[in-house]
Amino acid sequence: MDTFQIPVGPLHVALEEPMYFRLDVDGERVAAVEITAGHVHRGIEHLTERRNFWQNIVLTERVCSLCSNSHPQTYCMTVEAIAGIEVPVRAQYLRVIADEVKRVASHMFNVAILAHIVGFESLFMHVMEAREIMQDVKETIFGNRMDIAANTIGGVKYELDDARVAWLVDQLDRLEPVIVGEIAPLYRTDRSILSRTRGVGVIGRQDCIEYGLVGPVARGSGLDNDIRRLAPYAVYADLDFDVVTETDGDVWSRAMVRLGEIRQSIGILRQCLAKLPKGPSSLPGWPAIPAGEAVAKTEAPRGEVVYYLKTDGSTMPQRLKWRVPSYMNWDALGVMMKDARISDIPLIVNSIDPCISCTER
Repeated sequence: MDTFQIPVGPLHVALEEPMYFRLDVDGERVAAVEITAGHVHRGIEHLTERRNFWQNIVLTERVCSLCSNSHPQTYCMTVEAIAGIEVPVRAQYLRVIADEVKRVASHMFNVAILAHIVGFESLFMHVMEAREIMQDVKETIFGNRMDIAANTIGGVKYELDDARVAWLVDQLDRLEPVIVGEIAPLYRTDRSILSRTRGVGVIGRQDCIEYGLVGPVARGSGLDNDIRRLAPYAVYADLDFDVVTETDGDVWSRAMVRLGEIRQSIGILRQCLAKLPKGPSSLPGWPAIPAGEAVAKTEAPRGEVVYYLKTDGSTMPQRLKWRVPSYMNWDALGVMMKDARISDIPLIVNSIDPCISCTER
């Protein structure tokens, strides 16, 4: 059969963000992939040079909704490095708590969409219902279900008293048995999930290295790459957790990594709540930011986020630039989709958990 071209996207490939592919197709199999980007370029990096350091905390949080804590946190870390600001220990614990709450909610959303694409609607609704526990946590603790506004330069903007700590522990007690006893076993054993995800969208460990892949995509191919362990920030060096990896490099492996990380995140949250020290959660006043340069990185739900900041002594950045995990991960879709069935394209795209708005900044 002759090869022919079909367009896929820019909408409804796996998520309602514009991602456009041109596929060379031989029968039902993908022969080659061309990815076209740039549909939602917002010039947001340029906007940061027109706002002061504190206004940019709000702006960077709106780079992405699911990673909306990781961007301002990493940005604040660059400002703090240039200004020589030492973040209070309590604030570092609170930053980790916000980080892991967002990670759990983000991973649950991704694995729920996987079930939706497969057509397992009851599992999709079950995961989303369980995710509401973490959404309620965000709304109760931070006042918002998505952009939680937890970070500020020199600390955080929220507090946890003893009553809220106890309430948050109760919510973890509700969520953990659902993840461990109900949701994860279904993804591990259900035939409808396994038949659509095992051996689909495979990428090997060496290709992960060559493409610079990060996050659950890399860890699903056996690449032990987690910034929380490799370059610890906040108080991650003092916490006990495992880096979850799988070896098959397929859609199923990436989903199982996320489900494993949900359990690890719950463990991290329990440790932080138990160890939460007394003290200030932020520094008083607005410190002056001198001229300088700094780089900071954190482990967002999708993988390594890197921020570069250059200042000139004024109240605004001279240059602010970031690199997000989807930038590398979607380039590898050409490898993952090669020889895949056309019907598997949404599953493969969803498995890298792409954020178009993060990438096309």
